[in-house]
Amino acid sequence: MQGFKNFLLRGNVIELAIAVVIGAAFTAVVAGFTEAIINPLIAQAFDAEALSEATVGIFPIGVLLAAIINFLIVAAICYFVLILPMQKLKEHHDKLRGFTPDAPAETDLDVLRDIRDLLQQQAGEKPATPPAA
Repeated sequence: MQGFKNFLLRGNVIELAIAVVIGAAFTAVVAGFTEAIINPLIAQAFDAEALSEATVGIFPIGVLLAAIINFLIVAAICYFVLILPMQKLKEHHDKLRGFTPDAPAETDLDVLRDIRDLLQQQAGEKPATPPAA
């Protein structure tokens, strides 16, 4: 029972629940915007009274168009409001820390060599030179 309690009280579970609630509210706003503004414009382009009545030949494409538009609006807002600023913030943070993405990442072998050298220094020995590649 303690494990279940810990699972529920972990921060990421709470954050996920908040994200779902905000996502549902955000979806309602986008759907309302699409219903009130976008749908009438598209319905006029198809000479229909409502978007659900918009057809191409015998195919009723109005509902599909509304769903695609909703998706594109949500995706664009997520990208420009969430993802792009977070990327810029990460780049700025990395720049402040002196991290450059072009620098080669330190490998496990490099870390092990550093540990070996530190242990040899502590023992009063001269650190070994790495073998030629």
